[in-house]
Amino acid sequence: MIAWMVAMVAFAGIAPMARAATDDAATIRQIMLDQQAAWNRGDIVAFMQAYNDATDTTFIGSRIRHGYRPILENYQKNYASKEQMGTLSYSDIEVRLLPCADGVATYAMVTGRFHLERTAHGDAGKDDGVYSLLWQRTASGWKIVLDHSS
Repeated sequence: MIAWMVAMVAFAGIAPMARAATDDAATIRQIMLDQQAAWNRGDIVAFMQAYNDATDTTFIGSRIRHGYRPILENYQKNYASKEQMGTLSYSDIEVRLLPCADGVATYAMVTGRFHLERTAHGDAGKDDGVYSLLWQRTASGWKIVLDHSS
């Protein structure tokens, strides 16, 4: 009887954490869908809302850029028109929550593929690639703090 009660108490503590993890993963996936939609309508500023607006936010591509503003400016320079932006699609998205000792996920690792269907190229010539994103739970919600796209 006591073993059964201990098991029930343990399960009662795990079930809310599992539900929170599912909710967090779904939230991150939705932000990425919103980001994709913003890109596809040519709105880089809205696309960038997924990134943490901080000086230590980092983008790694052909070179390393630090800071929200330099990352935004690089996107605006390399994708100066709707034709250069084209249509973005994500695939093979995998969200892995990284829980702290208390069981609450403060960070998440997201990996996947991207594809751009477009008719023009600016300085960014790559149409297909892979990415790994480090997301952090902030006061403003889940935000990208590190983007490695190649």
